[in-house]
Amino acid sequence: MRNNILKILSIICLISCTSCQTKDKNVVQEDEKKMIVEKNGKTLQTRILVPQGYTRTKVKKKSLGTFLRQYSLKEDGSPILLYNGEKRSRQNNHIAIFQLPLENADLQQCADSIMRVYAEYFYQTKQYHKISFHFVNGFEAKYSKWRKGYGISVNGDYVKWVKTSQEHTSYESFQKYLRIVFSYASTLSMDKESKPIQTSQIQIGDVFLKDGSPGHVVMIVDVCENKSGKKAFLLAQGYMPAQEFHILKNMKHEDDPWYYEDEVTYPFITPEYIFEKGSLKHLVYER
Repeated sequence: MRNNILKILSIICLISCTSCQTKDKNVVQEDEKKMIVEKNGKTLQTRILVPQGYTRTKVKKKSLGTFLRQYSLKEDGSPILLYNGEKRSRQNNHIAIFQLPLENADLQQCADSIMRVYAEYFYQTKQYHKISFHFVNGFEAKYSKWRKGYGISVNGDYVKWVKTSQEHTSYESFQKYLRIVFSYASTLSMDKESKPIQTSQIQIGDVFLKDGSPGHVVMIVDVCENKSGKKAFLLAQGYMPAQEFHILKNMKHEDDPWYYEDEVTYPFITPEYIFEKGSLKHLVYER
């Protein structure tokens, strides 16, 4: 009898220990999931950590990847603001917001936000010759020419350079140049400055792009990969009306904003737009 009681107690203890271990394991997994977002992080790299088993892809010191990973983010939990300072209506689809400059007019929308990222990167690294965007009508607005003292005259579909009295080298003049670009470029012109790629070729700066009026575009702002070479990436967007550039959630796992290579099927669903096959593209701004 005594032996039977001891056996029963041993079984109960074993079940209890197993249950505790399972519970502890679940707690660890939940903690790992939560720790993907470090709320006190000030930059993309310190705010959004990589998933377990992944490492960020290697990028050069002065690359677009380094620029974006080190870019300042607004405080965690901040709302997305429109160009006029008002809060936008939907506030549940983003995980973080870039402190990217936003013009005080309804100009810097989806494609414009991505052009702004590239322009700010080239400007801050003094690669002025790479700041160049096409208008929808095909006119190429080269910032290097703008800096030399030329302005852009638009008369309907006719666009031309006009010489002014002084060089345009200040940041304020750079902003004026961008406002003109935002007025006459769009997803339609951006599509002509891109080429299709495969999911395995994804790198920072690539986009999912649908041209049109309206179309939409989201940007890959960070990439990591596992030991098997499988990639995961973060997406960011601007939107209409013009608003702050923000990193999107992944609706498949809300606590983890990374999009995994094996999850990419078409139609490809993001929180506010659905992209069809062939929309993944590489921009040719890195001339």
